[in-house]
Amino acid sequence: MEKPNILWICTDQQRFDTLGCYGNKYLRTPNLDRLTEQGVLFEQAYCQSPVCTPSRASFLAGRYPRTTRCRMNGQTVPADEKLISKLLADGGYTCGLAGKLHLSPCHPSVAPATERRIDDGFAEFHWSHHPKPEWPTDEYQHWLRSKGKRFETTPLEGSEYVEIGMDAENHQTTWCAEKAICFMEANTNYDRPWMFLVDIFNPHHPFDPPRAYSERYLDILDQVPLPAYLPGELDNKPAYQRVQQKRGSGKKGYAYSGMTEQDHKLLRTAYWAMVDLIDSQVGNMLKALERTGQRDNTIVIFMSDHGELLGDHGMYLKGPFFYDVSIHVPLIVSMPGTVPGGHRISSFVELVDLAPTLLEAAGLPIYRGMQGRSLWSLLTNSQNDVTHREDVYCEYYDASLKNRRKGAQATMVRTHEHKLVVFHGEDIGELYDLRQDPGEYNNKWADPAYNAVKSELLLKLCDRMAETVDPLPLRIAAW
Repeated sequence: MEKPNILWICTDQQRFDTLGCYGNKYLRTPNLDRLTEQGVLFEQAYCQSPVCTPSRASFLAGRYPRTTRCRMNGQTVPADEKLISKLLADGGYTCGLAGKLHLSPCHPSVAPATERRIDDGFAEFHWSHHPKPEWPTDEYQHWLRSKGKRFETTPLEGSEYVEIGMDAENHQTTWCAEKAICFMEANTNYDRPWMFLVDIFNPHHPFDPPRAYSERYLDILDQVPLPAYLPGELDNKPAYQRVQQKRGSGKKGYAYSGMTEQDHKLLRTAYWAMVDLIDSQVGNMLKALERTGQRDNTIVIFMSDHGELLGDHGMYLKGPFFYDVSIHVPLIVSMPGTVPGGHRISSFVELVDLAPTLLEAAGLPIYRGMQGRSLWSLLTNSQNDVTHREDVYCEYYDASLKNRRKGAQATMVRTHEHKLVVFHGEDIGELYDLRQDPGEYNNKWADPAYNAVKSELLLKLCDRMAETVDPLPLRIAAW
């Protein structure tokens, strides 16, 4: 059997409800909606950490954050981790990347030239962590200079938080897509299969879409819903959430408590506009596959590394928060003729499942250190009523919030009926009855009526934590 090519599109900080195929009636995402018609949409896909580096290390290695030892932003993934790109390269693939990787610290104060890499298997590596010019090796900046351009943004009139970014033709999202297209075209006439990871920085903050994409939302601003937040809902929740609401996070702060209704709507529509641009470039990449005759033999994956609060629950961005808007992500997989189209799978899946899925699809042995479960049989049979997982698990370790000395140590387990979050070493946690409270507003952690449910979920969480014990080194003797 001919090994399939793999076009893996990963966005940054995109929550699940930001595509037309996931029910959003405001966005314009015709290309991703069509990709869903040609493949499988996972309705319940979850990341393993609500922040970038641990999530990325997890799905690229097929192992949980605790196992990869890359548990927080600011760490470097250990050199002995086997990424899926390395395993595919060793199995005969030519692997490439454009955009963000973020498996090592990416701040000019600690990485002044570029991101540190391990033996990751990427033969072609076009790195641009984010669009702002802060590194001399940022290839997006080189591309702009070759066009006689320089990166710049301007404040959106009437907004303290939203900016107007580069035009679509000069945007980092477009650059990522163009690099992928060049790679696909260059590999058309070679027998070796390929994998290309398109690591788009958007819709990550700062919120700076091109003006042409932002303007259409300004005309319907009165129709845009405000964030899902009930005043007082954070009173009996972990203090980390009240700190985030009051003080915000990131350079601009994005403190919910200081924003107006207009601010909330402008931020939301700017986020949507960035997704619209992503969809346009996904369309260009799919056209390139068709033009080069590679579409039928290419697995196309669209996903994101984690979500975004976007004002819901009175907070923006991310942190030690396990609301569905933070950890529930889009996941679409397509390969015409192999993956039956037009199916939606409602079973829980985790992003840690992707790496073993790709190895099985490529006919390569699944690395014994992986902890994910392959989705390949589920994809090729499209049995949307099959249970892949009974629950999902997520971790957050010591990624300190601004103005707090102590970082959170938290783990989560979610079933279809309930969600439990434990802040280890602290007296407070979260428990939600998702049947009665799907919006996760009412914390039942201290409610005696939920003691039995809480005990059951604590045992389930212990079981899931035990599963994160590293399977390596392998046992080689019976004693």
